[in-house]
Amino acid sequence: MITRSIYIGNPAYLKLKDEQMKIFCPETKAEKGSVPVEDLGLLMLDHFQITISHNLIQKMMGNNVVLISCDNHHLPHGMMLPIYGHTEHSDRVKDQLEASEPLKKQLWKQTIECKIENQKNVLVKLGNYYEPMIGYQNNVKSGDITNMEGIAAQHYWKYLISLDFLRERFGDFPNQFFNFGYSVLRSIVARAIVETGLLPVLGIFHKNKYNPYCLADDIMEPYRPFVDLLVMQWLVTNPTTEELNKEFKAHILQIATKDIKIDDKIRPLLVAVKTTVTSLYKCYTGEKRLISYPELL
Repeated sequence: MITRSIYIGNPAYLKLKDEQMKIFCPETKAEKGSVPVEDLGLLMLDHFQITISHNLIQKMMGNNVVLISCDNHHLPHGMMLPIYGHTEHSDRVKDQLEASEPLKKQLWKQTIECKIENQKNVLVKLGNYYEPMIGYQNNVKSGDITNMEGIAAQHYWKYLISLDFLRERFGDFPNQFFNFGYSVLRSIVARAIVETGLLPVLGIFHKNKYNPYCLADDIMEPYRPFVDLLVMQWLVTNPTTEELNKEFKAHILQIATKDIKIDDKIRPLLVAVKTTVTSLYKCYTGEKRLISYPELL
């Protein structure tokens, strides 16, 4: 089932009634709208005067809804996910813990190859210089020990934005647009990981002890170019807008339902991410050798 991504950027009171998320104006108490909880995939709260009932939170956790809270800069600051999202949680975690280092290195190789391929296709789609990306992709080793990911990124960002652009978390414009998009994508991936019964903290490459979502950061890599393309489309039509306005956020939240190709089928990105994580689990058990990753055509 295709779920919806909802953004709330005004004062509101959210409560559960008749299996629906009801949205009320806190001043007039008038109902502004409602959404069936079973239709929700992601809910973003971007105002300090939003109140949400605990009953609604519990219902959303039971339906694997990602709840994202934004900070005073209107950037995603935290997310809430259910602790258990699968009936075989303990067995699946055991398989995840027993995955060998050689297997994880091969999985990371596949991940980087697909990321570079999709980055190359973004440049192709935009008519930018892409040819060196082919060589970088062909030279990815097990575990990416030669750091082709980083080398490819240097070329990618220069020819995606400008030769002097620096891609940084707290960098200058238009870094904030990419950061917002990646935060949304990370939440979608984390949701799929929990729903599949795996631990988001246990990555195949990322191992930062301060990062509770290492596996999400691994799996989202080949999906980042889909965010990049959405951001570039926004920048072309809004070249003078540097703020993260509501229109941009609504534009980015479309990513959950964007059609992409995976396993020779066209699927919404939200479904494709679940396909990717499910295939990762099958790699852990030996049922598969390759992760299913998306193709940016």
